[in-house]
Amino acid sequence: MSQNDAPFATLTPEHLLDALEALGLDCDGSVLALNSYENRVFQVGIYDQPPVIAKFYRPERWSDAAIGEEHDFLAELAEREIPVVAPLAINGHTLNTAGGFRIAIFPRRGGRAPELEDEEVLRWMGRFMARIHAVGATRPFEHRPAINVQTYGFDARDAVLATPYLPLELETSWRSVVDQALEGVQRCFDRAGPVAQIRLHGDCHGGNVLWTPDGPHFVDFDDARSGPAMQDLWMLLSGEPDQQRRQFEVVLEGYRQFHDFNPAERHLAEALRTLRLIHYAAWIAQRWHDPAFPHAFSWFDSPRYWQDHILNLREQIALMDEPPLTAR
Repeated sequence: MSQNDAPFATLTPEHLLDALEALGLDCDGSVLALNSYENRVFQVGIYDQPPVIAKFYRPERWSDAAIGEEHDFLAELAEREIPVVAPLAINGHTLNTAGGFRIAIFPRRGGRAPELEDEEVLRWMGRFMARIHAVGATRPFEHRPAINVQTYGFDARDAVLATPYLPLELETSWRSVVDQALEGVQRCFDRAGPVAQIRLHGDCHGGNVLWTPDGPHFVDFDDARSGPAMQDLWMLLSGEPDQQRRQFEVVLEGYRQFHDFNPAERHLAEALRTLRLIHYAAWIAQRWHDPAFPHAFSWFDSPRYWQDHILNLREQIALMDEPPLTAR
């Protein structure tokens, strides 16, 4: 079995501790695996100090330069006292190599998922998302891809079709509905017109926010990419369309205190949701050789999953033709 088939096969607890000790960390032997599939992330005890979070990057996913841009973005945000969890410098570097893996060490931060049904929490989130975006707009990523119709749409579609996990009897139907959905996505982008491409968190769902009495801490910028500001905002919304409209207005109350919002991006919420659905399927398909994925996503290669995926995309096609996120 090659590293490409099981990229973390050698990452036993002993190998993990040896790698961290090679970086100069005085580990006490306690290791707790945290929920992560793309990379491997562990809480590791350190003698006479608080535990740290050790992130082992998936081989060959990002270049060193792309990981450096993630870390640089986090450093810029932290310098402005925006509550992100930035990597620690170990031996003068935030990205180190040991035991055959690229590793970053983060301080441990506690917290719980934000209560996004609370309007004050939504305003708070809006304020901090605006501060992140204000920094993200100052300069572009050079080594990280953008979120757009090509990368999250057509490339993702082709990635799925290149794997054997889509049932043959559903392939024609799935491809047809994906192509129809991508036409709808393009219409949404056309209606929005030119929008700013800024550096984003990229995956700002509730699981990547640690809420404390002092507010949020934003974690896991591994999917940081360039794209429209709406990418980081629509994921805060849930429920029926009228509920989402109200939630979005509340988010914008906070957001506009620190950064302008282009109202044309309202057209992109359902388009970006559609792209995420397609991209998510491609992500699992491309990672299925990793033994962690069949275990965690056992439903993925079943006809039922793909039938539901087709239905979800058909719902999105209809939603993309509805009025955008405007207050009523």
